[in-house]
Amino acid sequence: MDFRIELVPIASTDVDRTKAFYERVGWSAEFDQTPVEGLRFVQVTPPGSACSFCFGTGLQMFPEGQTQHIQVVVADADAARAELSARGIDCSDVQELAWGRFVRFADPDGNQWSLQQLPARSS
Repeated sequence: MDFRIELVPIASTDVDRTKAFYERVGWSAEFDQTPVEGLRFVQVTPPGSACSFCFGTGLQMFPEGQTQHIQVVVADADAARAELSARGIDCSDVQELAWGRFVRFADPDGNQWSLQQLPARSS
């Protein structure tokens, strides 16, 4: 049996600001719907990812003030940092660790993102 992660909620206090931020990061907004008054659902997806992230109003997925820290694997940490910087995203320098190379950034609501380039595997 496969267990595929396809949707992860993230906190948002201002849906339009959050949507604009992730569009600036380069993630497509696949859904932005208000099916009933008081409920808005937005879904964004990083390029090449099978997993999307959602936020909105009336979803009641998080206690107030709670945020996420999510780790994403990228092929090249330097290229990921360069792309984020070119898009105006404040991000860390590439950090070299024994378990990979990392670039970190946060969205306007404090959700933290770690982009990890996996270390070369020895054969």
